[in-house]
Amino acid sequence: MYYKRIKTKQKKESKISFLSITGLFIICLLFTSVKDIYAQGMLDSIYNIDEIVVTANRYKVIIPAQKLEGKELKSLNSFSVADAIRYFSGVQIKDYGGIGGIKTVNIRSMGTNHMGVFYDGIQLGNAQNGQIDLGKFSLENIESISLYNGQKSEIFQSAKDFGSSGSIYINTRKPKFKNGKSTNLRAGIKTGSFDLLNPSILYEYKINDKINTSFNAEWINASGKYDFRYKRKNVLGEIAYDTTATRENGDINATRMEAGINGILNKGNWNVRLYNYNSERGIPGAIVNNVWRRGERLWDLNSFIQGTLKKEITDKYKVLVNTKYASDYTHYINNDDKLIKIDNTYKQKELYLSTSNLYAILKHWSVSFSYDFQWNKLDADLQDFPYPTRYTHLASIATAIQLKSFKIQASLLGNFIREDVEKYDKASDKKVYSPAVFISYKPFHDYGLSLRAFYKKAFRMPTFNDLYYTDMGNANLNPEYATQYNLGFVFDQKINKGFFKKINITSDIYYNEVNDKIVAYPKGQQFRWTMINLGAVEIRGVDVSLSNTFGIIEDLFITTKTQYTYQEAQDFTDPSDPYYSDQIPYIPWHSGSLITYINYKKWQFNYSFIYVGERYNQQENIRYNYTQPWYTSDISLTKSVKYKNTDIKISAEVNNLLSQDYDVILNYPMPKRNYKLSLYIEL
Repeated sequence: MYYKRIKTKQKKESKISFLSITGLFIICLLFTSVKDIYAQGMLDSIYNIDEIVVTANRYKVIIPAQKLEGKELKSLNSFSVADAIRYFSGVQIKDYGGIGGIKTVNIRSMGTNHMGVFYDGIQLGNAQNGQIDLGKFSLENIESISLYNGQKSEIFQSAKDFGSSGSIYINTRKPKFKNGKSTNLRAGIKTGSFDLLNPSILYEYKINDKINTSFNAEWINASGKYDFRYKRKNVLGEIAYDTTATRENGDINATRMEAGINGILNKGNWNVRLYNYNSERGIPGAIVNNVWRRGERLWDLNSFIQGTLKKEITDKYKVLVNTKYASDYTHYINNDDKLIKIDNTYKQKELYLSTSNLYAILKHWSVSFSYDFQWNKLDADLQDFPYPTRYTHLASIATAIQLKSFKIQASLLGNFIREDVEKYDKASDKKVYSPAVFISYKPFHDYGLSLRAFYKKAFRMPTFNDLYYTDMGNANLNPEYATQYNLGFVFDQKINKGFFKKINITSDIYYNEVNDKIVAYPKGQQFRWTMINLGAVEIRGVDVSLSNTFGIIEDLFITTKTQYTYQEAQDFTDPSDPYYSDQIPYIPWHSGSLITYINYKKWQFNYSFIYVGERYNQQENIRYNYTQPWYTSDISLTKSVKYKNTDIKISAEVNNLLSQDYDVILNYPMPKRNYKLSLYIEL
């Protein structure tokens, strides 16, 4: 159960007013500016051009994704998927430091478990704790990363795609062969700070015009050592600790291997992918009161095989089939003398089957039906472990209608979940329905402006840890429920007149509610906690992004991308709590990023900047829990050279250019200035 909000404090009312005024002001200002730029750049002359016939799907996307792809993605000073996602608006990354440090993502303050992560269209799972460590996924073989709020605005997709409050889609590189070539080979190596050694290889082979294969592998080895400054003040503002030291126990030794086969059918395609990640790494512990924690180590062995088949049966009917089997092994130990000794092994298995059907009733009206089945099992060597098994059935029905300037999509997802355990009580069966409605309106056919809005209800199941963890789990937990409202616009226009070449502006105002939030609560005995439904959180925010492309002289182009987010994420669980209506931990009111690319012939210079404003590291917003803002600047320089039939690319990076001392998570210091060099050769 949870306490419903009885009344709204004056503090909340003032913040709502400020947010509403701020959001509307930003939207009006940006719209007015864009209109003026467009009028000056496009409407000062009349042009006569020949007739052009274009064949394409018109006005298809309702809620465009934030996206990083191609050269833009490769130019970022990012080592993993988590590093790249930092540049999206509305996203908070939990980073515990170091190359091997755990990195999870949270969208619009709803919690990590409300985020779905899809790898080549199929969701990555973790029934044990519900969190996907994005630090495990390298950018070596990634073609694009997309972030959707609510859900991907399509109806031809698996039922799982309709289920998350937000989704990240990671798409791997698809083989492309030049005329007369049947093989591609790319070898690369990265080195730099933290004693990093990271060689990789990619091999692609075209069997025939309809089937090709690919193999990608890399090895990551690093000591993870870096210098940092640890400075803390007491309640009176006096310096309690001020130490410069070297971060230890952040080493990693990991291999990643992927193999894929892709095929083309008559009006369809298919692919199969195998994935294996094997690592041993230290977990840099927290530094509390100048006491170091260095006893944690983690072994991971993650493998899966997945396949996709998409086929157009008739002009009106299409079928999509997804399947996956995954096996995850985790070994965790903690030998810190100051903590309880832990040595545990966990084994997860997952089987997933999905079928989706799309039928076009009329030219501008389509419906879809999808059904997914997922089986999860968790084994562990914990004493009195219940060995849970979960059976999940998901069924979705959706429709999409386009009427000239309007496009509407609506969906309903049914979640039917049953669990079995070998010991103790099991969680009750769950039956939850999640509706969603997306609307988009394009007022001017020849003007790149569209308005959009969506409403969605979603939920997240308690994890196996929440339900069954020894001396902590609670089999009677309810799911966490989230309700989302979003209103925004996007302006996307090619100008090609004078200095401006292209401009893109998006802005959204949103309101989210999370109820029955699952939290750990003390039982009254030392080291004895339990999980209960106690939380009610309300989130209000504004996301704004601006992208420009400028042409300076011939062969010299500058592209800038700016993101800004304002968020209020307040706890309204119990009016008697001292932190009632306070900002929830680690959510900044203000955050943003800036990326600038300068391209000149075969040279590319990149500058990226990330800012995270003031936050609190505990529930109560008092001075003692205050966490200062932090920001970093990164730069890179890349040179591409072609020698005969060989493409060579050399890059140099400097991260945290100003050597800022900062923590993303309190007591987990991040690296100061660090460097990276990379060399790639492609045949």
